Amino acid sequence: MAKTNPGRFFEDYSVGQVLHHAVPRTVTDGERALYHALYPARHALYSSDEFARNCGLPQSPIDDLAAFHIVFGKTVPDISLNAVANLGYAEGRWLKPVYSGDTLRSESEVIGVKQNSNGKTGVVWVRTRGLNQRDEVVIEYVRWVMVRKANIDAPAPEAVVPDLKQVLESGDLVVPEGLDFSNYDFVQSGETHRWGDYVVGETIDHVDGVTVEEAEHMLATRLWQNTAKVHFDLTFRPDGRLIYGGHVISMARALSFNGLANAQMIVGLNGGAHANPCFSGDTIKAWSEVLDKAETSVPGVGAIRLRLVATKGGAPFELKGEDGRYKPEVLLDLDYWALMPV
Repeated sequence: MAKTNPGRFFEDYSVGQVLHHAVPRTVTDGERALYHALYPARHALYSSDEFARNCGLPQSPIDDLAAFHIVFGKTVPDISLNAVANLGYAEGRWLKPVYSGDTLRSESEVIGVKQNSNGKTGVVWVRTRGLNQRDEVVIEYVRWVMVRKANIDAPAPEAVVPDLKQVLESGDLVVPEGLDFSNYDFVQSGETHRWGDYVVGETIDHVDGVTVEEAEHMLATRLWQNTAKVHFDLTFRPDGRLIYGGHVISMARALSFNGLANAQMIVGLNGGAHANPCFSGDTIKAWSEVLDKAETSVPGVGAIRLRLVATKGGAPFELKGEDGRYKPEVLLDLDYWALMPV
């Protein structure tokens, strides 16, 4: 009996299957320090306990995307070890902040399968939940991946494509308990722009860029215990180690501080596409577009819907060509909701 894990292939998934992922992870302040070392992350709520307490929280949480990466990383051995590509996200919600000392685990349910016309691969949809030590769901999201078949002759399953929300409504968003921006310090946050200063349709060039290096990418991906072969093994993808898409997301989010310093907490993920691969040596830049704004049930706290685009060159605010396809320099197209002082 084999004792090693070759990973699941497309024919190993079925709708309704529940996967309980190993290994639980206790989050410490080390995650915060290393996250801020890997990315130019400067949002004040995640940098200062005192700033967070001034906003009604007991202490500074772990960055929302760090929590996402930890939960995501748990799922890789069961979902995307043999993936060709991670295709997209939907219905992502951050339900509770994650603090140092919390222990996170992940579980996923298969909600869709569809074999591709080539008969060699198929798409698998999963809904993943990250839970803390009190069995509280701290984050949930849907993602879909293209996975290889081990046996080309395995029969195609009945296609099931889930019906997913294109956009989360403001009522779907959860404002953390106690969050209060009435004493918000705009000097310490780094910018004076508040919710009312942004206009739907406005675009923001975040100006700065960071060149991705091989070592930092692999350090980050190992930090999240992401074992996908394409990120480490050059014999698996001879054209280069594919940079983990989450690394691009975190880099772009960190760069967005310049212009969106007060978009403090990510609370919703409407959708996302890793438009083109990223490799070591690429210089990531970012721009944003304001897609929508909404009030929340908490006075002084507004929600802003943003498109975050990461590129490896080219002019800002250019997303797709005349053929409707993403331009080759576009790496990421992410649609998310964040909380901001009104």
